[in-house]
Amino acid sequence: MNSLFARHALLPQGWRDDVQLEWNGQGELTAVTPGAPRPAFGASAQLVLPGMVNLHSHAFQRALGGLTEKAGIDPDSFWTWRDLMYRFARNITPEQIEAVAAQLFSECLRHGYTAICEFHYVQRDPQGELYARPAETAERVIAAARGTGIGITMLPVLYSYSGFGELPLTQQQRRFRSDPQQVLRIVEALEPLRDAQTEVGAAPHSLRAASGGQIRELLAALPGARPLHIHIAEQQAEVSQCVDYCGMRPVQYLMEQVRLDQRWCLVHATHLIDAEVAALAASGAVAGLCPTTEANLGDGLFPLAPFLAAGGRFGIGSDSHISQGAVEELRWLEYGQRLLHQRRNVASSASERRVGDFLWQGALQGGAQAAGRPIGALAAGKRADLIVLDAEHPNLYAAAPDDILGSFVFCGNDNLVKDVMVGGRWVVRDHKHIAQAAIAQRFKQTVAELREFRP
Repeated sequence: MNSLFARHALLPQGWRDDVQLEWNGQGELTAVTPGAPRPAFGASAQLVLPGMVNLHSHAFQRALGGLTEKAGIDPDSFWTWRDLMYRFARNITPEQIEAVAAQLFSECLRHGYTAICEFHYVQRDPQGELYARPAETAERVIAAARGTGIGITMLPVLYSYSGFGELPLTQQQRRFRSDPQQVLRIVEALEPLRDAQTEVGAAPHSLRAASGGQIRELLAALPGARPLHIHIAEQQAEVSQCVDYCGMRPVQYLMEQVRLDQRWCLVHATHLIDAEVAALAASGAVAGLCPTTEANLGDGLFPLAPFLAAGGRFGIGSDSHISQGAVEELRWLEYGQRLLHQRRNVASSASERRVGDFLWQGALQGGAQAAGRPIGALAAGKRADLIVLDAEHPNLYAAAPDDILGSFVFCGNDNLVKDVMVGGRWVVRDHKHIAQAAIAQRFKQTVAELREFRP
């Protein structure tokens, strides 16, 4: 049996002192005992948290970071960024996808993520033809996850149309083309890779790219309890297009097509009216929020305050990966709301007034649900996924437990994550990933190749 003694650890019921954590050879926590005597021997740490879940990722976009920050002649928006992304994506190879994903995952681990949900839609070769193994690019991303040690939920994407009303795909979208049966074949091909570190679900890309009938066909054949993710209501133009098409807003239209439940994660859901906020919260589905990407693309701000008041569940993702840090996503989730409402400490409740603790615990719960894996808490039966903060850093030195997450999330820009364990295996030690140099070298070679196709 493996063990770690934590002077302070964040458990589901809050901070506890002198916690003995034990896990088996399969990376599953078998006992979590607060108030334990300090052992004479064995590993110990001062500040231990459950690792965060990154519930929305397009791994290949990590190589695009910083290349689209130039104003065009006309006003720029999500739609102009999307065109640049398409141009970049059309040449990337499976080998390059794996190299970029490995770099991303090592960075996410170093910044406190221990699991990721990959919304994966680069399914075809640069000519738009299926690979000999249709699941090849998905397998490459899973290989990168295994090589770096991060847990993964792979979500092959259903992407058939360019707009509402089943408009045909453009030439630039041919790499992403799939129908329900092709997605199900990829899911089946990935079945042998499912294990304690790997889950496989599916993702209708959006209501623009998948029809209601296709989504229902996918749901009917997908194995039960698998996670389902979808982009929705990210942009005002998307909302207007949906209303023009069917007379309903996107969340309302989705709920007319399928029954939303805890299997679902609605990514972004930026532009909701009050009735949609209430309906989404009541459904038990997770709102997947990606504040750094939503800000970078000019999407808007999710109605977090009324959603939380209605009992809604949320998680965070890094989406296009202009940031790889859980702290930055949570910080800007709260700061966006402060700017919107012109008041402080929005993400809190009557039972949890500490904003850092509310955000971390809430994102853990929503992220674990969206990932469909037993993660997100230091508790028996969950995966041994944890991070150790640098207790000697000036921002945390001598901090009381009640102040730890407030300082971690809202104070300074140093990375305070010192060590990271995933599935009982240490993958980050003293701020460095165990394979950081080799991964970075491969990534640098890859981006040098890709930059000749820069947007």
